[in-house]
Amino acid sequence: MRKTILFLISLLTSFVLQAQVFSNYFTDKTLRLDYLFTGNASKQEICLSQLSSLPTWAGRRHHLSELPLAGNGQIVMKDAASGKVIYRTSFSSLFQEWLETDEAQTTTKGFENTYLVPFPLKMVEITVTLFTPRKEVRASMTHVVNPADILINAKGTSHITPHKYLLKNGSPEQCIDVAILAEGYTEQEMETFYKDAEVACQSLFEHEPFKTLKKRFNIVAVASPSQDSGVSVPRLGEWKHTAFNSHFSTFYSDRYLTTLHVNSIHDALAGIPYEHIIILANTDEYGGGGIYNSYTLTTAHHPLFRPVVVHEFGHSFGGLADEYFYEEDVMNDTYPLDVEPWEQNITTRVDFAAKWQDMLPEGTPVPTLPSQSSEYPVGVYEGGGYSFKGVYRPADNCRMRTNEYPEFCPVCQRALKRMIDFYTK
Repeated sequence: MRKTILFLISLLTSFVLQAQVFSNYFTDKTLRLDYLFTGNASKQEICLSQLSSLPTWAGRRHHLSELPLAGNGQIVMKDAASGKVIYRTSFSSLFQEWLETDEAQTTTKGFENTYLVPFPLKMVEITVTLFTPRKEVRASMTHVVNPADILINAKGTSHITPHKYLLKNGSPEQCIDVAILAEGYTEQEMETFYKDAEVACQSLFEHEPFKTLKKRFNIVAVASPSQDSGVSVPRLGEWKHTAFNSHFSTFYSDRYLTTLHVNSIHDALAGIPYEHIIILANTDEYGGGGIYNSYTLTTAHHPLFRPVVVHEFGHSFGGLADEYFYEEDVMNDTYPLDVEPWEQNITTRVDFAAKWQDMLPEGTPVPTLPSQSSEYPVGVYEGGGYSFKGVYRPADNCRMRTNEYPEFCPVCQRALKRMIDFYTK
């Protein structure tokens, strides 16, 4: 009995200490950081566009100075007086993907990016850093934020977008808050959107580990209206006026559906607690996109809607890599073969011990052949991250490889569970 009491006291003390740490540096609001990532393949810069405040903080209140994944970019917040790191987060960006395209060799562009951090009580120093695929610093910018700055725009206090909860398991402090947004749905089509959002929600929680850990999530459907019905399809010459101006043919890839108008996404969510974003496009065209700690965007009326929305959420929420590849090696330079990728479900075997080596059954052949997949559900299968050679995936098939496979492989499931635990434990 005495041990039980001591254990409970220890748990309570731990909880109080965590709460004190957060409240020592932050208040229950969000600081929204709007940046422009600009440049071309040879030179990049980061510019601060705007600072805003949101009424509540829906993110984590523990592990504040830790990173769940390295990402392709990071934000570090320090207390200006002491220099102590008080918050970190990581991300990937469409800008960094674009830098690897042919267009970036001859053209200079700017991309909107928005990130949420807890609102500081005192002056802070924020550093934003972008990395190359080789994990070298590509661009970095440091700026100071004074929480008393009168030009920090207070958003989300009025004109909140209509919304309803599809899943409510607790407060934003307790749960991971996922917002599902409408893209290309007119005011008259919002009932269709709510039904589509229900399908997306159901699809996500049919997959482990989301199914088992469902009670750690809140899902809210946000009825962001568009002037036109449908979304832009450039290859067909179709351009629509929609809430977030999304379009297919990103980087001239027909099925890659994204938006450059990131600020408008966050404007539509102001006043609603959220951490992660799924955007549903009102079209039966096939396609989508998912960017780590940015958004998932996918079509809602294609027959493969269910597996695609889950796959893309694997990118945006879990930071999982694509496990498919091209035998022609058309994208074999995406991951340098002498650098270990930061994504948890692919490896170049440079630092395989940091990946799923501990999950391999004794005697697993490396590399593992597809013909051995029934004997080795977890192995080291060559081909992944778009590359036919030199990049390896953990299973012969997985939700991150094909739409036909019904689940995430064991390694992806573990990676996703780690993310969920990071945000909620």
